[in-house]
Amino acid sequence: MMSIISYKKLNPKKRALLLRGALLAAAGLLYLKVWLPLTHIYIPCIFHELTEWYCPGCGITRAALSLLNLDVVQAFRYNALVFLLIPLYAIYWIAKKKQAKTLSNGMMVLMLILTLAFGLMRNMPMFDFLAPTELL
Repeated sequence: MMSIISYKKLNPKKRALLLRGALLAAAGLLYLKVWLPLTHIYIPCIFHELTEWYCPGCGITRAALSLLNLDVVQAFRYNALVFLLIPLYAIYWIAKKKQAKTLSNGMMVLMLILTLAFGLMRNMPMFDFLAPTELL
């Protein structure tokens, strides 16, 4: 039978890491759910500002906001790459933990190739549906 590990039973290093992670998550949630709706001051994409091209990360903040509102379809329209990279990163992380160097390196190369391809394709007229867009 599994039991839940008590926070107090964790060693100090793991407790500090857990606390930092919780604080970071709380700060992100405050930024997305309080700061942005009140101020409408978004973090601009420097790459997009300079080149007017969409980088692979353009739309991630809006996708995160959509996910917080449980709007998965809109989040996908803002940045579909995230939905591809999350399962690949999970495989990479497990392979890295199990010291499967070939698999983890292969996953890292695949994620890099997908990110570069996505960044290029979303700026081509034929693949303009990959640009961050809002559904009406």
